[in-house]
Amino acid sequence: MGCNTSSEAKTEAKSTKEENHAQDNHTNNATEESQKAESDQPSEEKAATKIQAAFRGHKTRKTMSMKAVKQQPQNQEEPEPSKAELEAEFRADDKELCSAATKIQASFRGHQARKQGEVDKAKEIQDQQDKEDIEKIDLSDPDLNKAATKIQASFRGHKVRKDVPN
Repeated sequence: MGCNTSSEAKTEAKSTKEENHAQDNHTNNATEESQKAESDQPSEEKAATKIQAAFRGHKTRKTMSMKAVKQQPQNQEEPEPSKAELEAEFRADDKELCSAATKIQASFRGHQARKQGEVDKAKEIQDQQDKEDIEKIDLSDPDLNKAATKIQASFRGHKVRKDVPN
């Protein structure tokens, strides 16, 4: 068994120290390279991450909607109840039922009236604008007379061609 002399111990310690230093340098270089790569491509990686997240969200929503559709019972057509069945279920002397039906009808008729009123009002406004546009036309404009003559001539030609048998 030999003992380590001090020079051998120093050499061994030195080589261990160099190995550790080399490993640290290698680790540091690898870390620096990975950080450089990350700094070169962060926008690409971020974009890829965003795309992946959006697709995964889409996929999850699609799966969830399909599960919801599967959970809903199939819409099986129920036969229309007969008049006798309806009369038995909803009696005409039931004041609460009649009152509720009257309220529903009134609110729907009010909705229809308001909707029709909006349509009528929009039509009225359009008609007013059309009248104003027509009133703004300068009837003494010679180009207007030429245009009207061309329209009349083409219509009369169309009418004659239509009336004459082939």
